[in-house]
Amino acid sequence: MTAPDWKLIERAEAAAIEVLSHNLHGPYQGLPRTAGWGYPEPYTRDLMIASLGVLVSGREKLIKVWRRVLEVQAKNQTSLGHIPSLVHDPNDRGASDTTPLFLLAVGLFRQVTGDPELLGEATQRALTWMQYQGPCDRVLVAQLPTSDWRDEQWVLGYGLYVNTVLYAALRLLGQHGRADVLREMMTHFTVKGERQQRHVHEGLVLPRKPYYAMWSYKVYRSERFDLLGNSLAMLSGLAAPTRAGNLVTWIETECQALRKNEDLAVDLPPNFFPYVRPGDPDWMPRYEKYNQPGEYHNGGIWPFICGFYVAALVAAQRYRLAERKLAALTNLIRARRVADVEFGFNEWHRAQDGTPQGQDWQTWSAAMYLYAAHCVKTETTPFFDRCREAPVNA
Repeated sequence: MTAPDWKLIERAEAAAIEVLSHNLHGPYQGLPRTAGWGYPEPYTRDLMIASLGVLVSGREKLIKVWRRVLEVQAKNQTSLGHIPSLVHDPNDRGASDTTPLFLLAVGLFRQVTGDPELLGEATQRALTWMQYQGPCDRVLVAQLPTSDWRDEQWVLGYGLYVNTVLYAALRLLGQHGRADVLREMMTHFTVKGERQQRHVHEGLVLPRKPYYAMWSYKVYRSERFDLLGNSLAMLSGLAAPTRAGNLVTWIETECQALRKNEDLAVDLPPNFFPYVRPGDPDWMPRYEKYNQPGEYHNGGIWPFICGFYVAALVAAQRYRLAERKLAALTNLIRARRVADVEFGFNEWHRAQDGTPQGQDWQTWSAAMYLYAAHCVKTETTPFFDRCREAPVNA
């Protein structure tokens, strides 16, 4: 196994700080840009996820601006507790992941600042909002299609990603009772058969498979693999150590098969597989233009998600594999589509050839690289360590 080029990794870390500093103030109320030249808007989900890299960077200037982002979000929160999709625009509503991501980021900042009451009123309203997202009056929350970070992919009902974010947030905020119930609900099996018995509650565990379903609702489910949701399950401790180990082995085996079939060109997993292809029951007409197999949300390689996967490998104590994947991620983020820079930190890459297809100098791509590198170097997963160490009563 090739050892990582630590000098190259250090250059990439310095470049990531440069990206975050460049994107620190955009045209909307001076809030951070989502990308260096495209996406000038301050997208809530991007900036909340980027909090992980910002906080481990230790750069006070970055941390101060990100705390202001949280404060502006709290100011623009709806009366019912929902956090808008754009930090500065209280009328841009409807996302399923912005509110749990806000709660997650508050939990991160409370841990760093030592202030357990940080944004207390806004946090309580957001927690109340999330309570009302459970159709069956359970902690497990549901969503509408294209309402999370995947605006060109259908996730219906109980989505894995949104619920893993909520689970981690509840642990960080000390809401262990709710977290226990959510964990117990998520670890029910998905429902099989044509009818759902009244006493049976569906969950996200798939029989005879180590990974969690992408989503489930009543007798329906998707057994396609969601890398972000499953990485968060490993990081947060939702997946027990044995399941996490089996999950990593399964991912690496499946990626070998994808490379053999020329559906994957790099040593990193796609965000989603198997890809949805024309003629599949879950193929949507819009996919023809926006979501081809191996592209965008239909199997594209997203550096920010690969950062979560590297961190999940550290959580699973697969340290050498984490080093290898960090090396692969370092090579990937060098590619750029337009900008004349050493490290492109592009938004996403086509799986079949690894070429960058999105915006260069993406904020969350740079931030999650910093977080992943920190995890590999220290063999820890800051913040998520606390989630996994929390007592589980479920």
